[in-house]
Amino acid sequence: MTGTLLSLGHGYSAAALARRLAGWTIIGTTRRADKADRMQKQGIDALLWPGEDLRPVIARSTHILASIAPGDDGDPILANYSDAIAEAAPHLKWVGYLSTTGVYGDHQGGWVDETTPLTPGTRRGRVRVLAESQWQALAEREGLPLHIFRLAGIYGPGRGPFEKVKNGTARRIIRPNQYFSRIHVEDIAAVLAASIARPDPGAIYNVADDDPSPPEDVLAEAARLLGLPLPPEVPYDEADMTPMARSFYAESKRVANGRIKRDLGVTLAYPDYRSGLAGLLSEEG
Repeated sequence: MTGTLLSLGHGYSAAALARRLAGWTIIGTTRRADKADRMQKQGIDALLWPGEDLRPVIARSTHILASIAPGDDGDPILANYSDAIAEAAPHLKWVGYLSTTGVYGDHQGGWVDETTPLTPGTRRGRVRVLAESQWQALAEREGLPLHIFRLAGIYGPGRGPFEKVKNGTARRIIRPNQYFSRIHVEDIAAVLAASIARPDPGAIYNVADDDPSPPEDVLAEAARLLGLPLPPEVPYDEADMTPMARSFYAESKRVANGRIKRDLGVTLAYPDYRSGLAGLLSEEG
């Protein structure tokens, strides 16, 4: 199967999907001219947005992947192009929206799945809930084949803990009962590709690995793989963190991933952080 994928906000996860879509036409938007140049060299038709009019490419796309972060008013694409997407709905085969597991809020280390009520505790989570609802309203009104993907913490090549462990800046921040879920970028791409091959309009998928774990365990494993000493422990209350980092620690939950396996038949290449980190280290040499 081939088609034309419009990647709105062509970032890290979308690029991993694009590498799997041999023979497809990939159109991607970016805010930066330098990134647009790099995308063109990778065989992607790059558009600067905000800036260029996206109506012509929306009209000729068969698939849309939306990755742009929402603002206080929700999804910026829908604010500008909901009518164009509605007009394209009859010939769109698949639409994917990349959201976050932050929509579930804090569950004090408990498990969440796709049926868990959305109780976000951060601004980042609240605007994602708003954007999800906007896409769902458009889908219901226009028959849009929408699929929502709630991504756990993303890691992969260039986004691993090794550099901080090597240069001595890593700190194991200790907070009791703190659990994060993660997902390797190649497993995100596998889930998206499986959904494109098996559309199920209205479906929502948690995209996470099998092993939600305390963040300090991940740093400890990175140090072990590198043969370096454990990064020092710092109690959460004493840690010097950015507001963004502290907001991540404000929520603790374990994300269930059974639906991507049952409904999409996905077998994760990196089912836990140990296999993921070992793979990264092997790739990075």
